[in-house]
Amino acid sequence: MDRAFRKICREVGLRYPPAAVCFISDGEMKRLNTLYRKKRKTTDVLSFPSEERAQPKGLRSTARVLRSEFLGDIAISPRVARRNAKRFGRSMAEEILILLLHGVLHLMGYDHESDRGEMERVEAKLRRRLGLAP
Repeated sequence: MDRAFRKICREVGLRYPPAAVCFISDGEMKRLNTLYRKKRKTTDVLSFPSEERAQPKGLRSTARVLRSEFLGDIAISPRVARRNAKRFGRSMAEEILILLLHGVLHLMGYDHESDRGEMERVEAKLRRRLGLAP
């Protein structure tokens, strides 16, 4: 996973490691999701930025500004990741890398819930370049 995470960072334009990654239980993920997002259910990945960031204007320009910074923390639920991998026909390793990429983009300021598809487009492009499933 370490080599693949480094590859993600190179492709995005960030120094390694841009974030701390923690694998947590489903129960803890549900607790955090409830506490921080007011959603009383578990999820696959949560990102906790070290500071509030504006919506990125572009991946490369944002990466240049954030290149040397520690961006925050990424929490992943292996249990949900395993379910997702099975559902989408991916390996567990590939699913974890997809979640790491997703988490890093959130830490950079992307927000798929409010950006009219920008994060989705950036993530899809990066997945293709990294050889990850669409």
